Amino acid sequence: RVLNDDDALDLFKKTLPSAGAASLVQMAANARAVRARALQALHGAHKGALRQDRAGLDLLSLALAGKKSLGQGGFDKVIKMIDEMVEVLKKEQDDDEHKKEYCASQFDEADDKQKALQRAVSQEENAIDTTQDAIATLAEEIATLEAGIKSLDKSVAEATEQRKEENAEFKELMTSNAAAKEVLGWAKNRLNKFYNPKLYKTPPKRELTTEERIFVNNGGTPPPTDPPGGIAGTGISAAAAAAALLQVASHRDAPAPPPETWDAYARKSEESTGVIAMIDLLAKDLEKEMTEAETGEKEAQADYEAMMKESAAKRTADAASLAEKSGAKADAEGALEDHKGHLGSAGKEHMATMKYIASLHAECDWLLQYFDVRKEARAGEIDSLVKAKAVLSGADYSLVQTRVHHFLGRSA
Repeated sequence: RVLNDDDALDLFKKTLPSAGAASLVQMAANARAVRARALQALHGAHKGALRQDRAGLDLLSLALAGKKSLGQGGFDKVIKMIDEMVEVLKKEQDDDEHKKEYCASQFDEADDKQKALQRAVSQEENAIDTTQDAIATLAEEIATLEAGIKSLDKSVAEATEQRKEENAEFKELMTSNAAAKEVLGWAKNRLNKFYNPKLYKTPPKRELTTEERIFVNNGGTPPPTDPPGGIAGTGISAAAAAAALLQVASHRDAPAPPPETWDAYARKSEESTGVIAMIDLLAKDLEKEMTEAETGEKEAQADYEAMMKESAAKRTADAASLAEKSGAKADAEGALEDHKGHLGSAGKEHMATMKYIASLHAECDWLLQYFDVRKEARAGEIDSLVKAKAVLSGADYSLVQTRVHHFLGRSA
């Protein structure tokens, strides 16, 4: 009753603020409380924030702490800044996620490439060692073949020279023995002329030429037979006679000892028979030697021809093998240069890959090491920013003002 008195109401109007003023005071107090809570949330986010995000949080805190934030629509600007910062944090986290995937995939690819290049380098090194051993072996085999061909050619030349000498000796022997037989036959025939006329063989008459036969047929006198030439009319040349005498001397046995007394006597017929028998024995020895020489010559010639045939076949085979091995050596040398080139390329590529891996470590190690920490820090920042936004968004000015008017109206 006292409070509802007119005088009391006038006093209240003078001393108490009006309803509009009371509403503004209440709104300002509510805004400060909201700002304090929002600043508290931002300070909490600042403690666990990443270094690059602290500047943004500081800017938000300054914007929220300013007087303009308490004005009408002051929180809207801050809320917009919070939304933008949350988007930035989400984008940074998304970038880190992609960067992590990129680093992991690049590390896997680079590691696979490094291992493949290491295998390639090892294979090329092994191939180079193998090829070098093959080249050394081929070079040794080629040298052996060349030495063998050279030795074979020398043996063939020596065998050919020896065959020529043997053949020349054979021909000389046959010529000498033939001449010796001819001398012995002439001597035997001459002895038979005196001691065994029945066994004497007259020398063949000279065969007439065509002109001489025509002349004789027409009644002419046959031309006289030319006397035999050679030594003592034997028809044997001096050289052949000398060779024959040497052959006869070499086949003749040592002379018999002289008779003990002068009483020994033999008839001429018996003496001639012994001489003729000796001549026959010498001729037989010469014939035997000629037969043996012919047999030896045939065998030596056959052996020589067989040796030449085998040598020719061996030389052909060795020459073919030499050409094949020389070609293989040339191919191996070409392959060796290719392997060296591949080794150099693989080595350079391996070195480049190692540098790339080192750059990946420099680029990714820090991110991979602190990825979880950064993710957790961003999550904390976003959570604090969302809470601050929720606090700022919860400031309802119209609701505060309505409540004040209702209180004052009910009091009136």
